[in-house]
Amino acid sequence: MLATDPGASIAGIATAAGVDRRTVYRRFASREDLLAAIYESRLTAIEHAISDARLREAPVTVALHRYVENIITVNRTWPVDLTRMLADDAVRARRDASVDEVDAFLRRATDEGLLRSDVPDGWASALLPQLTHLVSRQL
Repeated sequence: MLATDPGASIAGIATAAGVDRRTVYRRFASREDLLAAIYESRLTAIEHAISDARLREAPVTVALHRYVENIITVNRTWPVDLTRMLADDAVRARRDASVDEVDAFLRRATDEGLLRSDVPDGWASALLPQLTHLVSRQL
């Protein structure tokens, strides 16, 4: 629900979940606490997706396939944007660590010839998340 309506109220979220809003408030003291829990879950899922893909050890094509499948699953399971939470230093550090891991993998993919080396720096790093989000939402 928050993916389509980031401003959704606790009452609206509770209704969509089929529970009373008091049930939500028993678990989360505020809307911000609920959002923090959702973002925490998404970050953890991203970290697991990267770890499971074995970006440093698996053959590049195998790792890329695993990563894309895993991230599409994360995007479909947790379809919320982390942008709102990036002001939090801990969230930003975790997100940056994940980005760095994928960037290192993409450099390896380029070095091994899977990706073209004659494109601008950062091209694959900018394109891959956009493609996985697009596939997650439209296919």
